[in-house]
Amino acid sequence: MLIGRDAERRVIEQLVAGARVGAAGVLLVTGEPGIGKTALLNETAALAHGLRILRARGTEAEREVPFAALLQLLRPALGGLDRIPGPQRSALASALALGPDAASPADRFAVGAATLSLICRYAESAPLALLIDDAHLLDRPSAEALLFAARRLVADPIVLLIAARLGEPHPFEADLPRLHLQGIGLDAARQVVQHLPGDLIEQLHQTVAGNPLALLELADDPDRLQRIPPGVPFPVPTMLAEAFASRANRLSAAARTALLVAALDDCELAAVSRGCAELGVDVAALEEAEAAGLVAIRDGEVQWRHPLVRSAIYTSADPAQRRTAHRAVAVATPDPDRRAWHLSETVLGADDEVAAGLDVAAEHAAARGAHAVAATAYERAGRLSQRPRDRAIRLVAAGEAAWSAGLAERAETLLGDALTLRPPSPVRIRAQEVRGDIEVKCGSPRRARDILVAAAAESTDPAVATVLLADAVGACFRLCDATAGLEVAYRLDSLLPAVDRPGPRIIGLLASGVAKVLAGNGGTDQIRAAIALAPSDELDRDRRRQVWMVLAALFLRETGTGRTLLQHAMLERREQVALGTLPGLLFVLARDDATTDRWADAETSYDEGIRLSRETGQTTELAMNLAGLAWLMSHQGRVECQELAEECLRICAAQEIHLGTVWSLFALGDLELGRGDPAAALPRYEHLVDVLAEYELKDPDLSPAPELVEVYLRLGRVEDAQRAVLEHSALAEAKGQPWSLARAARARGVVGDSEADFVLALGWHEETLDAFELARTRLAYGAWLRRVRRRVDARTQLRLAVEDFDALGALRWADQAAAELRATGETARRRVPSTADDLTPQERQIAVLLVDGNSIREAAARLFLSPKTVEYHLRKVYAKLGIHSRTELTEHLGRP
Repeated sequence: MLIGRDAERRVIEQLVAGARVGAAGVLLVTGEPGIGKTALLNETAALAHGLRILRARGTEAEREVPFAALLQLLRPALGGLDRIPGPQRSALASALALGPDAASPADRFAVGAATLSLICRYAESAPLALLIDDAHLLDRPSAEALLFAARRLVADPIVLLIAARLGEPHPFEADLPRLHLQGIGLDAARQVVQHLPGDLIEQLHQTVAGNPLALLELADDPDRLQRIPPGVPFPVPTMLAEAFASRANRLSAAARTALLVAALDDCELAAVSRGCAELGVDVAALEEAEAAGLVAIRDGEVQWRHPLVRSAIYTSADPAQRRTAHRAVAVATPDPDRRAWHLSETVLGADDEVAAGLDVAAEHAAARGAHAVAATAYERAGRLSQRPRDRAIRLVAAGEAAWSAGLAERAETLLGDALTLRPPSPVRIRAQEVRGDIEVKCGSPRRARDILVAAAAESTDPAVATVLLADAVGACFRLCDATAGLEVAYRLDSLLPAVDRPGPRIIGLLASGVAKVLAGNGGTDQIRAAIALAPSDELDRDRRRQVWMVLAALFLRETGTGRTLLQHAMLERREQVALGTLPGLLFVLARDDATTDRWADAETSYDEGIRLSRETGQTTELAMNLAGLAWLMSHQGRVECQELAEECLRICAAQEIHLGTVWSLFALGDLELGRGDPAAALPRYEHLVDVLAEYELKDPDLSPAPELVEVYLRLGRVEDAQRAVLEHSALAEAKGQPWSLARAARARGVVGDSEADFVLALGWHEETLDAFELARTRLAYGAWLRRVRRRVDARTQLRLAVEDFDALGALRWADQAAAELRATGETARRRVPSTADDLTPQERQIAVLLVDGNSIREAAARLFLSPKTVEYHLRKVYAKLGIHSRTELTEHLGRP
């Protein structure tokens, strides 16, 4: 029975009750050592009548054992492994070193998705309680997999409680609901230590701030309490550690040695016995420690009274004793990876043999997707290496593993340390390549550009240099550095004749073409040539750079070009649970959809891209998705545009992501223009023009000139409008792509007095899919026809513009077109808003997947959700739309 925890108990009761009726509950329980976190988890288990229970506990000895905690937790549920999607099953089997799948490498996000699928499957037959104790001691790969699952538990009969020590770093402190445990009250303290005199209880309670374990420990040692000055706060963890160490010091030397061996390794009594035997100690000496209340021996395991006991035993031993014990445990353990870790604790100075063992342990961890563990092993191997060359190679491997684990700052430090050792050129180039990738996604595109260009200059392999320079173009793209991008493009052109491998050649052609488009210097022919060379198996395997293929559609803006590649890439990423590359692909997919009539799909992709960017720590992709969504919402006249754009501008200012700045300013200008406020739109557009001029960006697709022409004319600045038209038309003609040419022709029509420009614009629009730009041209054409008193002709264009804007959800623009139509003497028939417009992006995403023929489980796997969560959102979709079947859903969404 818990004493003094009535409020906390009620919280737990509510979570358990929710799980019984299919409502998932997640709670992070925090507090100082001894405050009662474990007791609360035990109480949860006692309250969870009828629930299946899976438990795991972090231990210091297994913090560097890949997925040790996850295996401990999931072991009873592994019988259902064959019931989860294949790629997830392979990833989890590899992570947990199970069966034949263990040879295939695991992605850290795929392991998280598999964990979610498995526990949800396990909960289908009965509600489930997951209890994780000492989460701050979990191996990081296990913690990341559990956090991935925790974030996605919504409508499953699962309660997840995670207990972690306050002040200790762990991934769970990110964004989970939290219950912080304080000390118990004085009345509860009297029940806990009722054998003490009342005044002593009050002093004790005040001294330890109601910490239950400290109450019990000091109550057994009143002399120690008497030595503490009354009213003086005392750090409870220090007090407890000293109390446990003091108790251990009263044991025999053999018992202390046996305790130290137990503190080093897992808690299996047989393993402890082998380690003790190496030191000539009888494991039976642990009976003394058991009698002293430090450990309990049950079911062949050594169970510690509290993790602080274990820590106290280890830290109170002198360094020589610890090294001797580690050596004995290393000799006794049959696991080569654990042996390597223990041996690394015995070394003073360098030891190449131990470093080689850690190298192998790191390779095993990386193959299982435990990249954080691999990074630590590689780093330790590097520090133990005698030769600077070996040290550098291993530190680069450590940096690469840390980056794969999403630990950008640690990766930068490791790679920087490696580079100070002056490693061989191939090693140095690899380090710079990883540093460039980190800077592109999480840091500064400017630094990325400089790092990658320098690395390419050092490489003697044309294919390697080509790929590095392509990455540099990607950095220039985000940086909006057209001049540097063009220089890189010319270097690529000089390298490409010597590149015969299809993957690097395709990437080089695409990158060179993109850089030239940005600089207004051709490039479209190279992009088409690259698309003609696809597909490439080599490029397909390079997930990080495959995004170059799907950028083709974005830069050409032509009907059909490259779009099948984009859809294929998205499907492949989802099936392989490659979340790390999804934010960038989702941005391109959304950007492509936003230039068609699929705005709802675009919003869905942007929304997912933003969520995954935040989760994976990719600030550059976050900025890009924010900017894209802001631009889309500006066309819909939605106030959320401003908040999205402002967040993007903050990120872009800090990291020099000038492309995000361009699109955000464009969005803010479009928002005001759509509201019918040209005076408010003008400073946004003119600021954007200044940014484009500063970075010498001459891609007409980034220019707001057609919008500025309308603004200038509404404000009576005719000469400025004419100047903008001339400059923009020259850039559009140089690019020669239909989207640019259509917008330029519309701008000329707005300024001039010739109908031919509007007709030409409509002709160019037929070669693109951009329904919004077509409607803008119809509105401008209709308004021009009305002004020259051709009302009947004007009505045709304006009627179509109203319909198109309404269908897109660009209601402010539809209002403007309807007002023009009224001025011709006709009232517009407006579209009645559909209830489908009320769906959230995630609800729509689920609905579309189901309408496209996916089952509930297939949709769940693609969205990294549980089937119950998909069903939960589907019920909300049906309720909002007032329907009851997929057939009706298909009709509402207007999909084939």
